[in-house]
Amino acid sequence: MAGPAFRAAAVRVRVPATSANLGPGFDALGLALGIYDDVVVRVADSGLHIDIAGEGAETLPRDENHLLIRSLRTTFELLGGQPRGLEVVCANRIPHGRGLGSSSAAICAGVMAARAVTTGGEARLDDTALLELATEIEGHPDNVAACLLGGFTLAWTDGGAARALRMEPAASLVPVVFVPAKPLLTQTARGLLPRSVPHVDAAFNAGRAALLVEALTRRPELLLAATEDRLHQEYRAPAMTESAELVGGLRAEGVPAVISGAGPTVLALAADDGEADKVSRLAGDGWTANRLALDLAGASVLPLSATARTGGNDAGNGAGQEAGNGTGNAPEGTDSGPR
Repeated sequence: MAGPAFRAAAVRVRVPATSANLGPGFDALGLALGIYDDVVVRVADSGLHIDIAGEGAETLPRDENHLLIRSLRTTFELLGGQPRGLEVVCANRIPHGRGLGSSSAAICAGVMAARAVTTGGEARLDDTALLELATEIEGHPDNVAACLLGGFTLAWTDGGAARALRMEPAASLVPVVFVPAKPLLTQTARGLLPRSVPHVDAAFNAGRAALLVEALTRRPELLLAATEDRLHQEYRAPAMTESAELVGGLRAEGVPAVISGAGPTVLALAADDGEADKVSRLAGDGWTANRLALDLAGASVLPLSATARTGGNDAGNGAGQEAGNGTGNAPEGTDSGPR
């Protein structure tokens, strides 16, 4: 069988940051946020050249070990074969090791770019298969679902197959992230979780996760109650005491605040712009507070000349859109592993 043909022109992919769990929705719920990594990929005559600017420029590998390159290679293999060479340029803005989905962003950028640069790629690998592949590489669907689809997502597995449902978050919501200076490996936070939890805590989280769907999409006034959690944040607190204290302080002020993913970033969900201004001033020293837009578009292939978008004003995927079917084994990455 003949190998695939590749486009001569470079392709540009933009992928958003994500926050998983959102309190009670452990390994299931995700939210796409308005911080973006941009990746430009061009098929070359030979070799591999990687240029990295921004986050991770001093630490990320510039060879086949880069998670983005591994994702490209895995996708090319599924599409029929490898190109002779690759030139890759990364402009990274998503903080690494902070629980904002940097590894999922790299994976989604890789699978999207490989499909886009392959002639007939979309016919061979549709959006459902794209989520399947990204989940296989990442090992769990919550962050990659939010990254690919944008908005507010619910991810689950059915018979080993990953699925995701996209919902439209309430337009008035303003995410505020408090990013600490030091990263935290996901494996460290994951290792603190017990193998079993009390039935009463599992039941509590099931109710709160269901309530969170209503609160995030239609009734933000319920967010404080809806973001309560008993399954993971308390267990992980010893690895991020300052984050846990900030979450507790914000919640005492009536602010719906949670650990973002596996941490140590803290995510607050402000009801509107005025509340976001007030919330941004509550963290104190040692934190970088950023007001963000909600991302509604998810991972996108853009013209090379496109200007940076500011967030949730881009055309998004329709509410209720489904994608799915995938399994996976998680790679080792800067910010990989279940959140």
